[in-house]
Amino acid sequence: MVSSTDIAQRIIEAVLAQRLAPGTRLGEQSLSLLFDCSRTLVREALVRLAARGIVTVSSRRGWYVVQPSHEEAREAFEARRVIETGLIRGTAQVDKAALRRLRQHLKQEQAALQGDDVGQRSYLLGDFHVCLAECLGNQLLADTLRDFTARTTLIAMLYQSTHDAVQSCQDHVDIVAALERGDTAAAEQLMAAHIGQVQAALRLGTPSDPLANLREALAPVREAGARGKKPPSSPPSDTYLGALL
Repeated sequence: MVSSTDIAQRIIEAVLAQRLAPGTRLGEQSLSLLFDCSRTLVREALVRLAARGIVTVSSRRGWYVVQPSHEEAREAFEARRVIETGLIRGTAQVDKAALRRLRQHLKQEQAALQGDDVGQRSYLLGDFHVCLAECLGNQLLADTLRDFTARTTLIAMLYQSTHDAVQSCQDHVDIVAALERGDTAAAEQLMAAHIGQVQAALRLGTPSDPLANLREALAPVREAGARGKKPPSSPPSDTYLGALL
């Protein structure tokens, strides 16, 4: 029997695997059919995810995956930088069992880079940060990082990140190597640089004009014709989770 926690976890995993794009509509009826459960359970899951900043609700549109703004993108990366570097800084020594788990995760990342499953690759690269927090002994911050990592995955999709997956994996390898030799200062610096590089790869540009389409549609006909512009195309239809999982 599926629970609201299971549903929320599946949605988070789909975001980390880049199978749910920013702005994707999450219809309660469709989700209840997909998970073979009541709409009440679906609503509970979505309310939880809304509190965690992964989905939002509109009285007219319903539930949909968040579309972080430029400022929200900056804040999400800053939060990750503070949490992850702070975790490493507060670590005296990583035990052998934790290092074995991290090395195993790196092997999975490297194997995924050789395959053609982009979703698996994206999920593993994001989950490394959650795994690291767990291995450093802080489950509460690991849970928090899972949400922030999901948000930064959405940000990377929304703003067309150019960061290379191979480079991300190599950054992870370097961080674990520094931890293995007991050099937490180097590991902290590497983590800060890694998060900074991922953030710098975003194509944020200048903030978009929220009225651009309407402004062009309502421009005088002669002016629009003189510029030789075509009417704006219709926005894409909503995508449902059932088509993606």
